[in-house]
Amino acid sequence: MTARTETSTRSETSTRSETSTHHEATTGTSTDGRSDAVSRILSRHGTPGGQHGQAPPTAEASAFDGEQLDLAERQALRRVGGLGTHSSELQDVTEVEYRQLRLERVVLAGLWTTASVEEAEASLRELAALAETAGSAVLDGVLQRRPTPDPATFLGSGKAAELKGIVAATEADTVVCDGELSPSQRRGLEDIVGVKVIDRTALILDIFAQHAKSKEGKAQVELAQLEYLLPRLRGWGESMSRQAGGRVAAGAGIGSRGPGETKIELDRRRIRTRMARLRRQIREMSPARATKRARRLAGGVPAVAIAGYTNAGKSSLLNRLTGAGVLVEDALFATLDPAVRRAQTPDGRAYVLADTVGFVRHLPTQLVEAFRSTLEEVGGADLVLHVVDASDVDPLGQVSAVRSVLADVGALDVPELVVLNKCDAASPEAVARLRSALPGAVVVSARTGEGLDHLLDVVAERLPRPDVDVDVVVPYTRGDLVSRVHGTGEVLAEEHTGAGTRLVARVGEHLAAELHGVAV
Repeated sequence: MTARTETSTRSETSTRSETSTHHEATTGTSTDGRSDAVSRILSRHGTPGGQHGQAPPTAEASAFDGEQLDLAERQALRRVGGLGTHSSELQDVTEVEYRQLRLERVVLAGLWTTASVEEAEASLRELAALAETAGSAVLDGVLQRRPTPDPATFLGSGKAAELKGIVAATEADTVVCDGELSPSQRRGLEDIVGVKVIDRTALILDIFAQHAKSKEGKAQVELAQLEYLLPRLRGWGESMSRQAGGRVAAGAGIGSRGPGETKIELDRRRIRTRMARLRRQIREMSPARATKRARRLAGGVPAVAIAGYTNAGKSSLLNRLTGAGVLVEDALFATLDPAVRRAQTPDGRAYVLADTVGFVRHLPTQLVEAFRSTLEEVGGADLVLHVVDASDVDPLGQVSAVRSVLADVGALDVPELVVLNKCDAASPEAVARLRSALPGAVVVSARTGEGLDHLLDVVAERLPRPDVDVDVVVPYTRGDLVSRVHGTGEVLAEEHTGAGTRLVARVGEHLAAELHGVAV
């Protein structure tokens, strides 16, 4: 350790000690200087006090998850511990290195309004996990009880002043608010705390921007970011105000002539032009997915969509059932690009499994609209596997949040099968309570494989069965149709004759029409 590092560490320890002494004199605080609620929140999500935001270790991927080569690339730019943004340690770090390290040290700010204190703590705990997923270090937080957010600064004046002291003591460079801030609230709070202030929506959008890989995913994320940014453009003084250009508009008179389109208006026009281009690109990508879906329908192949809360284990379940090898990470929103894989029921019928983006409480409306084309996979499915993290502290709250988003995309009419995942990490009492609250749920563990055989049996029972009886002789030149009958229908009898293969089977409407068209 260098001399300047030792000096910085001693200084930081001294500052935290003074802060703790000050807070211990108040009611409802723990010995580390945080309130009891904040201490509970940070301890439960894996950010112990004193370690300054070291992210919890990512669980090891199982053999069913494949080589996970993308995981190493994603973790390569995680925050490097031990460096402070206001310390002298950064004097030898270039701007490029600083951006690569993403040395953001954040303090959380939440409100407890009409919800219960448990729901408020769960929301702030989730915000801490979101911040760590974005590559930040969660240092501290505040939670205020008030009926409505302050229209000027989100928090009340006293709590905002307290937040300013915490930011100074922890040398934080960002405040993350658990809610969506108006432009005036963000500016007002920034003026008080003296560091950058972002809200929950901006944080989620940043995670999506980091994790999107496909062309469609990147376009959807950029569109959501621009929709969020457009009403938040701001200017300074008369140089950014609207002024008449060329001829005086509406008889405004002498002195009203100006430079014409000002910078903020130019920025808005460019953003709207870019948004229109992105919407057109996304629309142009949609027919390819619709064509694949129509081909599956014509072939009689049922579709199963895996939906659920973020980090509930959807990708791990897909890997277990199909060997897809898609990216698995113990982080929120690890999967953004949908993956579709072929699978078989125990009795040999083929179907497809589609992994979808995870949901979260207060999912930004911009994201729901931008990812609507991707979420159509859920609406067009024959069955939805609703994966729930049974080990979470508020699994029923997650179920409610997921169903709310499914309602927004018109997928509530699709049959649902609740899958209680991570039963190996949940207590038997918690699993029993969930089974009582969610009748018909299947208990599994994607990590250990427990309950997966039963899940496959239930999926086979819930999938739509072919309902058209056929008795046809298929020419030997159309072996592809015979194969499709075996893959998607139910073969009751099969006989090889001189004219072709005689099939007595139950198939879907499309396949029945094709069989009758070639029958001899």
